[in-house]
Amino acid sequence: MKIVLNNNTETVEQEDLTIRELLKWKNFTFRMLVIKINGKVISKNDYDNARIHEGDDVVVLHLISGG
Repeated sequence: MKIVLNNNTETVEQEDLTIRELLKWKNFTFRMLVIKINGKVISKNDYDNARIHEGDDVVVLHLISGG
């Protein structure tokens, strides 16, 4: 399937995948993330249940704090 991830087209071999699977596949290891699927913010508690499907627009933002 094809999705848009952070404004880039990505091809995924699976028909759908969870947020958790996407994070593992792309090796996103930051602890503080904001994730949106088609503009809807996904709670961290829903990473195992929220599914990404063909054509979805996914945004993964890394939050960095500092001083």
